[in-house]
Amino acid sequence: MERFREMRRKRQQLSQEESIDILKHATAGTLALLGDNDYPYAVPISYVFHEGKLYFHSALAGHKVDAIRKCDKASFSVIERDDVQPEKYTTFYRSVIAFGRIHIIEDEEERLAAARRLGNRYNPNHDEALQKELENGLSRMLVIRFDIEHLTGKEARELMSQRGKG
Repeated sequence: MERFREMRRKRQQLSQEESIDILKHATAGTLALLGDNDYPYAVPISYVFHEGKLYFHSALAGHKVDAIRKCDKASFSVIERDDVQPEKYTTFYRSVIAFGRIHIIEDEEERLAAARRLGNRYNPNHDEALQKELENGLSRMLVIRFDIEHLTGKEARELMSQRGKG
């Protein structure tokens, strides 16, 4: 397993549970990949977190897909809170960054289960409509799995103080 850099400001580090909670409740983040000509490619994307993994959907082709096929290492960041405090020249923030390996899911059962999780995440309790959507669209979509190898969360000192942790 890879060794990952430790957070410099450890006092501001969120617990694994707090970091996972952010992933469970946020609805979008930024996926960073190694893109064309080895330039970083960071794309905003919706996702679902399930059992330590992130799932995304995608068109069958494009920059993101090419980057995933080229290199399976990726990172994913989510900003849960971003309250600019102009008079203090700072921001009250909470965010997470995940590092891991990203794969296009080939197994049909896993693809369907992940696509169903994504559909239920963004349009819950509409099983019939979701089933119809999957029947019509699953063949025209890729389903992608991000296996998290390292996860860190961080928050502003001021938020830690408000929660009695600072």
